[in-house]
Amino acid sequence: MSKDTYESPLSSRYADKEMKYLFSPDMKFRTWRKLWIALAEAEMELGLPITQEQIDELKANSDDINYDVAEAREKEVRHDVMSHVYAYGVQCPKAKGIIHLGATSCYVGDNTDIIIMTEALKIVEKKLVGVIRSLSRFADKYKSLPTLAFTHFQPAQPTTVGKRATLWIQDLLMDLEDLRYQLSKAKLLGSKGTTGTQASFLELFEGDHEKVRELDRKIAAKLGYSSCFAVSGQTYSRKLDSQILNVLAGIAQSASKFSNDIRLLQHLKEIEEPFEKNQIGSSAMAYKRNPMRSERIASLSRYVMVDVLNPYITAATQWFERTLDDSANKRLSIPEAFLAVDAILNLYLNVSDGLVVYENVINQHLYRELPFMATENIIMDAVKRGGDRQQLHESIRKHSMAASKVIKEEGGENDLLKRISDDPIFEVTLEELEKILEPSRYVGRAPQQTEDFINDCVYPVLKLYENMEIEQVEINV
Repeated sequence: MSKDTYESPLSSRYADKEMKYLFSPDMKFRTWRKLWIALAEAEMELGLPITQEQIDELKANSDDINYDVAEAREKEVRHDVMSHVYAYGVQCPKAKGIIHLGATSCYVGDNTDIIIMTEALKIVEKKLVGVIRSLSRFADKYKSLPTLAFTHFQPAQPTTVGKRATLWIQDLLMDLEDLRYQLSKAKLLGSKGTTGTQASFLELFEGDHEKVRELDRKIAAKLGYSSCFAVSGQTYSRKLDSQILNVLAGIAQSASKFSNDIRLLQHLKEIEEPFEKNQIGSSAMAYKRNPMRSERIASLSRYVMVDVLNPYITAATQWFERTLDDSANKRLSIPEAFLAVDAILNLYLNVSDGLVVYENVINQHLYRELPFMATENIIMDAVKRGGDRQQLHESIRKHSMAASKVIKEEGGENDLLKRISDDPIFEVTLEELEKILEPSRYVGRAPQQTEDFINDCVYPVLKLYENMEIEQVEINV
């Protein structure tokens, strides 16, 4: 890596090779050649004077791109598409005259963008499923482990560790649903010409409208798509970019929520992200175990959630059939969003697969707060024994305030149960009160909800991907 030139950290540090290749020049220019072959083949099949020999020549040279010729030509003509048309023609002298026949630059540029984004969504889909699979195992393992729930980050009625994980999974399932829908309606621009009217192709086919319509259908099929946009200007609607980035921003949103929860839980010392044996948490404080991975998820997610504004504004400000103020923005906002989400999901998969749960700390925190939460049960039991609810409630209130003062002002333990057992109005022993504090009595249906959610909502989705292998990810610290 060059030390004197800026390089995006998303490329050099965070994203995987597979995603980086999709947005590489090589992927782009190879796809251009596939599109030129598809166009020439379709035109030949529809009766234009193009020979099989010319098609074979194009195919024989499709992957051997003469970049030096293209780059030299671009310095002369200042046009990337025509430079590559020229370079391809140098390699294919017999087919030279029919390359890019009737097309405008957006034929290769826009169709390639769609193809790359579609393939990139498939990578995101695979990794998203991997995270869901990992979290579902975690949720199932800890479905019955009681833990303090929090509202407003204040102790609230207990839940279970597994139930909390289902909240993370549910967000991801919603993201996966959006992603699958976006993939299900993927379509190419097709061959629409300079302003989307297909005038050049109508001229080529001597006014035969059906052949022009069939040209789009054939090109789509040859590239593995079921259809093309029915209408367009010179470009496909930039609304597509905003829809795709909206899916990515949704994933970032879900990942950020997860990362924030893990950072708070790590502060509480209840659950930690994985920490390597020789990893250094702080240059100054050797004892620290910073939630670095979760912090990076939050950081990259923030970038993607802000980046989604780029295609929104671009789509909103396109003029009539075409304006070029989208180009430079697209070159940055689309690839960087995909690379960032790729990095986010790598981190998410790494963290979710290695979460460390400290059950003793969880129990300690739970038992410190549980006596307060059990007071309603204690009052009801005392009423059953003939007590006056109003008097009991007032006594509980006073004892709770006193116990809270011991915890907050003196740093002591919660002595509420002892205070209640010493109060004759309740007619109950400390041993009897401690039995009331069985945590499983206070988690409601959390274990059953977790089990039902995994069986009814998660497993049917994962079954669709049961043969899909998820590679181990390596995180650059």
